[in-house]
Amino acid sequence: MKKKIIIATRGSKLAMWQAEWVRGELQRRNPELDIELIKVKTTGDKILDVPLAKIGGKGLFVKEIEESILQGKADLAVHSMKDVPIALPEGLHITAICKREDPRDAFVSQIQNSKFKIRNFDDLPKGAIVGTSSLRRSCQILAKRPDLKVRQLRGNLDTRIRKLDEGQFDAIIVASAGIRRLGMAERITELLSTDISLPAIGQGAIGIECRRDDDFINNLLKDLNHPETSICIRAERAFLRRLEGGCQVPIAAYARINSSLVTPHPLLIIEGLVGSISGDTIIRSSIKGTIEEAESVGAALAEKLLLKGADKILSEVYGQSGS
Repeated sequence: MKKKIIIATRGSKLAMWQAEWVRGELQRRNPELDIELIKVKTTGDKILDVPLAKIGGKGLFVKEIEESILQGKADLAVHSMKDVPIALPEGLHITAICKREDPRDAFVSQIQNSKFKIRNFDDLPKGAIVGTSSLRRSCQILAKRPDLKVRQLRGNLDTRIRKLDEGQFDAIIVASAGIRRLGMAERITELLSTDISLPAIGQGAIGIECRRDDDFINNLLKDLNHPETSICIRAERAFLRRLEGGCQVPIAAYARINSSLVTPHPLLIIEGLVGSISGDTIIRSSIKGTIEEAESVGAALAEKLLLKGADKILSEVYGQSGS
């Protein structure tokens, strides 16, 4: 039996937390294993002064990590599912998707004199500066509040919060999952409802990628797969696949399973949207289906949005972002 396992991960605090968590779960189940982490610097980590949408290409935060698995330098990789492109390299697959943390976006306000300057999104004054690295977030924020100034904000979570507290922004919008995992939940003053900010595809979920033909690793990881999360993420990714979207375009989707005593069979409900960069146009809808047809349900929602004109918005976005 193989005794040593190598996990590839990005070097950010959040990526390391996620990889350490996976290592801990594997070690708990298999105490005889020696599990090592290796840090891999990705394109997205190297280029910090350019908006993600302008760098172009897909897999900005995973490509180099995937290469390390294909070259045999690592046995598996731990990713934030929202960073994982729809098309994976030949020979690799996502073998486990772990239980999802709260997928909503968090409103984080500047601290002044030991107090939060602004408590929530609705309290933002006219012309307030909001930081985000995401076109998805900025288009939804501007759709609700065209008076706000949305500014580009890159860097790890510590860097983003430092820039906020230095006064460069009145508030920032980040994924609540990351801020919770790093033990900074006290900085969240509001969890934005999905009506204000529908999450990114896969947001809040950790995915584990490995070689398809590595039976030992695949068997090792199967216990870490959370079936309900996996179904929801598959639906969201099918939605994104049909729209031919990347991670850095104003596309959002959130799937959940609704189980109740009234309906004996659990229903999959997925909401999705496509927005213009300016936030002037948001095309949004939802659809229900069975959990067995998760991918068909996600694709059907995409078709629904395309019929409403989402294709026109996406072609404009790709033209503007150059990707």
